[in-house]
Amino acid sequence: MKARAAAPWHKEAAVAATKAFIASLRASIRRVLSNAARLGGLGGLSGLLIGAITPLAARAVELPADQAEAMLHAYKGGGVTATGPALLVRKSLADKVSISGSTYVDMVSNASIDVVTTASPFRETRTSYDLGLDYVVRDTSIKLGRSMSREPDYTADALSLDLSQEVFGNMSTVSMGFTRAWDKVGRKDTGFFDQARHWQYRFGLTQVLSKTWTGSVNFEAVADDGFLGSPYRVARVFGAAVPERNPRTRSSRALTFRSAYSLAQGHALRAEYRYFWDTWDIRAHTVELSYARGFGDAWLSEIFGRIHTQSAALFYSDNAAGETLYLSRNRQLSSFTSPGFGARLNYTMKEALRGHDLRFSGSLELKQFKYDNFSDIRTGQAYSHNAALLQFVVSANF
Repeated sequence: MKARAAAPWHKEAAVAATKAFIASLRASIRRVLSNAARLGGLGGLSGLLIGAITPLAARAVELPADQAEAMLHAYKGGGVTATGPALLVRKSLADKVSISGSTYVDMVSNASIDVVTTASPFRETRTSYDLGLDYVVRDTSIKLGRSMSREPDYTADALSLDLSQEVFGNMSTVSMGFTRAWDKVGRKDTGFFDQARHWQYRFGLTQVLSKTWTGSVNFEAVADDGFLGSPYRVARVFGAAVPERNPRTRSSRALTFRSAYSLAQGHALRAEYRYFWDTWDIRAHTVELSYARGFGDAWLSEIFGRIHTQSAALFYSDNAAGETLYLSRNRQLSSFTSPGFGARLNYTMKEALRGHDLRFSGSLELKQFKYDNFSDIRTGQAYSHNAALLQFVVSANF
């Protein structure tokens, strides 16, 4: 059973001060499912690498393959454990339309530093559903998406539209997209009391530079409005706990560069750089490098490394010297560095199910989070922790 925290603004059963951190994990899983929907299922992640280690050639726009996938993910780090399944099914109709549906579940056990220093650990479950429709006409691909997420004190809904156009003999792809999202924010003790709205715009260009080299650049702009914090999180002023207060508007931008290069048949390198900035004065840099190698027609492996650095928001403070209009001690808004590395392995059984391929994939990523100005109030020392994300995927075409 959850114990009531001492302060009246705390959550009955615990403080969800690490919701932003859990949300980043959920976003990671959502990106897997998003890539799956766009590339033909979770196996499409392997398809990205396979495309990078084979000679590149222009090809017409095609619908994603009919597939079914099941994924199991497990995250552990910083006192937080999150596990759950994810499922995706895609089916084409009349060679012009493809429909997809996916769902994943997060079962979270939270005993992070924020929780154990302000209240007692808690458990909660979140379920998400995604529907998609792809339509191909000549060299144009159109995708409509609908997503829904439900948990006891937070609901999220979104609609999206993405367009991509092959040009210059299918050697270039121009893409653009828009997402409109709306959330309901609540507390378990008072019910839903506020909302947040989000607008996301996406633009991208992918170019085949040679038979063995591709590159892309993508720009993303996001506008947020409404309740953009957590009703359970607290900040500190002269060591005393006070409710967190975030601005009700936020605009952010992100620019991403990617490149994949085939060294030889069965070998490839991939590089990615992302720069993020927003009106809260956060600046972030992310660099990722990977090496992929295929072993025959059945095995594909990849190793990768990533480092993320971020500056703090204007109103962030570990222990403020006085009351201000906006104030937060959310460590995801602080200054921190997060290095990580991992590996993926994919095995394909050709024609294993009545002439259809069966694929097995597994990945492990290890991360470290080093916070520059977020301290463990129990020791007064700068806080850091390690984390691991494990994923298993089984997919089959039909």
